[in-house]
This record gives sequence, structure tokens and C-alpha cells, in this order.
Amino acid sequence: MTRPIRRAVVAGGSGFLGSHLCTALRARGVEVVSLDNHLTSEATNLAHLADDPGLVALQRDVTHPIDLDGPVDLVLHFASPASPVDYARHPIRTLLSGSEGTRHTLELARATGARYVLASTSEVYGDPLVHPQTETYWGNVNPIGPRSVYDEAKRYGEALTVAYREHHGVDAGIVRIFNTYGPRMRPYDGRAVPTFIRQALAGEPLTVTGGGAQTRSVCYVDDLVSGVLAMADSDEPGPINLGNPVELSVLRLAQDVVAATGSASTIVHIDRPVDDPGLRCPDITLARRRLGWTPHVDWPEGLTRTIDWFRTAIDDGAVGRDPAEVPARAGAPGR
Repeated sequence: MTRPIRRAVVAGGSGFLGSHLCTALRARGVEVVSLDNHLTSEATNLAHLADDPGLVALQRDVTHPIDLDGPVDLVLHFASPASPVDYARHPIRTLLSGSEGTRHTLELARATGARYVLASTSEVYGDPLVHPQTETYWGNVNPIGPRSVYDEAKRYGEALTVAYREHHGVDAGIVRIFNTYGPRMRPYDGRAVPTFIRQALAGEPLTVTGGGAQTRSVCYVDDLVSGVLAMADSDEPGPINLGNPVELSVLRLAQDVVAATGSASTIVHIDRPVDDPGLRCPDITLARRRLGWTPHVDWPEGLTRTIDWFRTAIDDGAVGRDPAEVPARAGAPGR
């Protein structure tokens, strides 16, 4: 551990991953400040911590300068639209999250002397020509395609993080996050696992893109969070891949969801999106060696936990509507 972590700032703290990070940090006794403009997240993701005096949830847009009082020991930058549906609806906001959002969170870490961890993504590898993907692979990314606003924002964010580390001495590390799933995912966010679960529980056909032979390696959220915190506790610069190296086809994911839910849903095939990666699997040798990290929750167990959460959330009316049915939110003011 580079230093004791007493107070942490989580940018994107009301999001899927951010809210789980807030929970895990509070379980460690760390005071947490969550910053989120709720562009693609819900404040209800932190409702279980509403009465916890150790969590302060602020509605902030990190694409504007961040002004916080008091010491900060850790800054986690997880603020960004992260699904194809989100960044198709908010392309410029996505680019700004990776550029200005990264700059302002790095400035916060620089001013406070905090450890900094950037949430990058496996999308920096694009549609990979190397398999599995290692951190030394430079990627195969279309810089002007429909996914570029996310891919290139994250690639720029990595470059900026390295520049702050080398030129300003910021204690910064980069994690490249592969497909992650679990409770608090939005059912209409467009990613495979929540989409299939929502469709199966509703008795609707599961929509598999293309033939379904393209692969994903899905990591349960608790495992991913433990990897991020291991990075936070270290002085590793990264980038380091975090993900589950067990590779499954998209068709297999759909078939397993149908079986696990006991649904009568059928599987149908629809057109595959432009630049949809054909392969996705992390090489996690560095994570094992440098962080002592490896995932432990296997796909059947994680899927069962996630389905149970979705059932309860649907019964309680706690899951959001299809964003196509509501106006796009412009995001909150900066401060």
C-alpha cells in the first residue's frame, strides 16, 4: 500500500461500477465523496448508503473544475457513459468525460497528492488482431466509427494520465476493464448480460447480434472492484487488465440466461453493430503478478446473483425505463 486511504473521491460514484466502489470503500472505513452528474446513472444506486455519514454524494460534472475542501488520499475516475446505447446518445459528453473529466480529476489528485486510478477499458484494443489481449498490444481501433467516441476518449485519457505521472509526478495508475456484470446494471443499457436478463424475465425473445459466435469474457462486479482497490493500494502505473479470462460466445451467454431464468424465451438473431469486436479476452498475467489479483466468482454463480437482483428490482419498480422512451438528459451544471 502506498499510503493509508482515509478519504477517497469516486468520480461516477452513482454509476454501476462507481456505486460498488463506494460500497467497498465504506466497508473499509474510508470516507467517500461521490461526484456524479447522473447523465447515465441513478442516485438510487447509493440509496443503501443514504444514512451513512461517511458518504457524501455530490451532483457534479467532472468535465468542469473540481473544488473540494479537505484532504484526499485516493481519486478514482469512473465517470463516463460506458455502454453503446449511452455513448451513441451522448457522444460529445462521452468524449469530454475522457478528456476534460480526466484532466480535472488528475488536477484534483495533483493538488492533494492523492493516488489516482483511471478506469480505462478493453475497448482501447478495438476489434483485436491479438488474442488474448495483453497490455502491450496497441489495438485495432476505428477512430471515426460509431464506437470511437468511447474508444478514443479512453485512449486519450490513458495518454493524459501518463503525461501527468511523468511531468507532474502524480501517483497514477491505469486499469483496463473488460466486460463486467452484476447488480445495479441498467436493463436497457444495451450490453449483453442485462439485455438478455431483462428480455428473459419479460418472456421476450433474446436478441443475439449476428451469429453469436463473437466472444466476451465477463467478470462479476465484486471481483472487478477488488481488482480496482488492489490497484489503488499499489504503486503500479499500469495499464493492467482487469477481467475474467474465461471466454464465452455471445450465443452461449444468451443460452445460459434462458436456462438460469427458466424462461420460455426464444433466441433470435439481429444485425451485428458496426465495429462490434469479434473477440474479447484479457490476459491477466500482470494483474496476478503485480496485484496478486484473480477473479473468483464463476459465471454460473455470478449470473444467479445478478438474476436474483433483477427479479427483486423489477418487482420493486427500481429499474429504469428504456432511454428511447425519455428525453436525453443534458447533464447537471458543473458546480
